Amino acid sequence: MLAQTDGKVWEDALAALRAAHTEAPSDARRDFALEQKLERAAAAPLEIAELGADVAALAALAGERGDGTYRADASAAAALATGGARAAAHLVEVNLGMRPGDPRLARARASRQAADDATARLLEPTR
Repeated sequence: MLAQTDGKVWEDALAALRAAHTEAPSDARRDFALEQKLERAAAAPLEIAELGADVAALAALAGERGDGTYRADASAAAALATGGARAAAHLVEVNLGMRPGDPRLARARASRQAADDATARLLEPTR
């Protein structure tokens, strides 16, 4: 469901971007509407990035504290979740790139880093 929502709002933002490039010079109302659509387009990938970080952390916990037989499976799960978190964080950066101080950029980057850190813990050689 989240991916479908993301696709729909991105299509809306993309159509608004295309219209902005083909229409007359800057129009405040159109620019505001475009900004609103880009913000909505950032919401779903931000949630995906945060959920990916959560899944990576849970996988790391399972790998560190669970039965050692399944550590490789937990590592794979963490790596997959991290890939999703990284990709989603990148989409947030693309959608909000014009707003470098936006706190959602910081949240997306923090989620990416948290997922990276959780996976790195599992991928370290065991002793």
